[in-house]
Amino acid sequence: MYIAGGGLKSLEAFTNLKKICDEHLAGKCRIEVIDLLKTPQLARGDQILAMPTLVRTLPKPIKKIMGDLSNIDRVLVGLDIRPDSCTPISEQPEESPDPQAVARNRRVARG
Repeated sequence: MYIAGGGLKSLEAFTNLKKICDEHLAGKCRIEVIDLLKTPQLARGDQILAMPTLVRTLPKPIKKIMGDLSNIDRVLVGLDIRPDSCTPISEQPEESPDPQAVARNRRVARG
């Protein structure tokens, strides 16, 4: 997670991310916080344009979510995590998509 100092948005984003990890990933993730006020050169590697920004590097593809991460459902969709199984969607077996669920997910992801 990229932040810019210890501001309120950064603290909210970290708190929300910790809650998501504890409730939905149960020890299956590692949070690394990069303060771009201290190491601005690191923003280039992940093409960070706004903060706070969460970057999920594994499993591929890389996912980025900006903001305070307060909309849990949107964050889970953005990270391809199914709340009922706590496993990234990309690691689950293929199944025939439900057209209504796909439409709902698109609406959630767009905000």
